[in-house]
Amino acid sequence: MQSTATELFKDSQSHIYNWTFQWIKQFGLDNQGSHFVNSILLLLLVVLFLIIIDYFTKRTLLLLTIKAIRRSTNRFDDLLIRNKTLKLVAHFVPILVAQYIMPIIFMGFPTWKENSNKVLDIATTVVSLLIIHSLLKSLRDMLRMKKSFADKPLESYLQVCQIILLFIGGTICFSILTGKSPWSFLLSLGAASAILMLVFKDTILGFVASIQVSANDSIRVGDWIEMPKYGDDGTVKEINLNNVKVQNFDKTITTIPTHTLLSDSFKNYRGMQQSGGRRLKRAINIKISTIRFLENEEIEKLKNIQILRPYIEERARTIDQFNTQQQIDQSSPINGRKMTNLGMFRAYTLTYLRQNPNIHKTMPLMVRQLASTEHGVPVELYFFVNDIR
Repeated sequence: MQSTATELFKDSQSHIYNWTFQWIKQFGLDNQGSHFVNSILLLLLVVLFLIIIDYFTKRTLLLLTIKAIRRSTNRFDDLLIRNKTLKLVAHFVPILVAQYIMPIIFMGFPTWKENSNKVLDIATTVVSLLIIHSLLKSLRDMLRMKKSFADKPLESYLQVCQIILLFIGGTICFSILTGKSPWSFLLSLGAASAILMLVFKDTILGFVASIQVSANDSIRVGDWIEMPKYGDDGTVKEINLNNVKVQNFDKTITTIPTHTLLSDSFKNYRGMQQSGGRRLKRAINIKISTIRFLENEEIEKLKNIQILRPYIEERARTIDQFNTQQQIDQSSPINGRKMTNLGMFRAYTLTYLRQNPNIHKTMPLMVRQLASTEHGVPVELYFFVNDIR
C-alpha cells in the first residue's frame, strides 16, 4: 500500500501537495501516514477557503446586482433578492472550485476521491433545486401582486412544485449514491406505492381539493366563510396543500383540512360582499294587549313627527274616503277602518329605514307583521346595509 501511495505521489503535479507532504513527513510519519494527514489538513484548509470564497462571492454578486436593480423598474428582481436566489447562485462558485481541488487533496485515496465527487454532485443537485424553488417563490410573490391572482391558492401550487422537486432531487441523489439508473429507484417505489399512498393520503386529498376549489371558484383568499363544524367564522387568509387558515373575527386562527371543503358544507359570504349589501333580519315582539286603535288626539300629536306626517295625512285621507263611500256608522269604534298603534309603528320604522343613509336603497327593504306567537306579535325588519364587513 505504501508503494502505491508513493507512486501516486510521484505522479502528482501539485506543488502545494508536494510541499505539505514533505513538511508533514519531517514529523517521522511514513509515506501512507503522511499522505493521510496531508489530505486531512488540506481538506480543512480547502473547506475554510471555500467558505471564504462563498462569502465574498455572495457579497460581490449582491453589490453588483443591487446597483443594477436600483436602475430597474421591474419588481421581479426585487423578489429575487428577497427570496435569496442570488445567494444560492453564488454557491456554485465554491462548488466548482471544490471539483477542481478535491482530486488533488484525496490523491492516493480513490474511495475518498470517489465519495467526494458524489458529495459535490449531490451539492450541485441540491443547490440547483433550491434555486428553482426560490424562483418559484419569486414567481408566486409576483403573481400575488396581480389583482387577477390575488385570491388564488398559489401556496397550494407552490407546495405541489416543492413535492415534485423533492421527488426529483431524491431520485437524482439516489442515482448518484448508488451509481444506478434513476429508473431502478422509480421501480422500487412501485412496490411501495401502497405505503406511499397511505403516508401522503392527506397531501393527495388536499392537492385534489385545491384543484377542485380553484376550478369551481368555491373559495378564495379573502372570502368570509362560516363553518360551524370547526367553529370558524372569519376571513380566509391562506389556502395551502393541507389546510386552510381562517382568521376569525376575534382574531383567533382556525385551521381546516383542505379536503373537508369538498366533503363538508360551509357558508361563503362572497356574494354578499360583491353585491355591496349585507342582509339584516330582526324581529321585534309587540305585546298583543297593547295593540289598539289610535284616538284623533293621538294622531294629531304624531303628526309632529316629521317623517310620519306625510304617511298620516295620506292614510287619513284614504280611510275617510273609504268610510264615506261605504257609509260607515262611526259611532261605534268597531265599524269602518281606523289607524292602529301597531300600523303607525310599522310605518315609522319603514320610513326611518328608507331615509337612513346606511341602508342599501336598491335591495329589498320591508317591515312586516308575522304570525303571533306566545311572545307577542313579531314585527320583522328585513333590509340590507351598505357595510359588508
